[in-house]
Amino acid sequence: MKFFKDTKSFLTNVAKDKRIPERDKTILLALIVLIVSPVDLIPDWIPILGLLDDFIITCIILDYFFSVLDVEIILSHYPWGMKSFTRLRRFAQTFSIFVPKILKRLIWKYAKLPY
Repeated sequence: MKFFKDTKSFLTNVAKDKRIPERDKTILLALIVLIVSPVDLIPDWIPILGLLDDFIITCIILDYFFSVLDVEIILSHYPWGMKSFTRLRRFAQTFSIFVPKILKRLIWKYAKLPY
């Protein structure tokens, strides 16, 4: 139960962060709703393909948090500790190959600081 409270707190704090563009927050919220909702782009009863849409959406969300955003922003809200952060970041970087670069450029407006 604590994990879900921490996750809710993390997502709420990220949603309130002024450094993240509103458009990106809206897209992240829509992606999270797609994962949580029982309605899927590809029905789950189709073997393998049914879970593929949830997997791709999860990869897009993790890629945003760990490849697009600055680490400072995530760590300022991340409640689970550095070891967990490092593991999750490694996982996100491994599976970021499933997120096409053109898709990233189309949906995210966040721009990292130049220094």
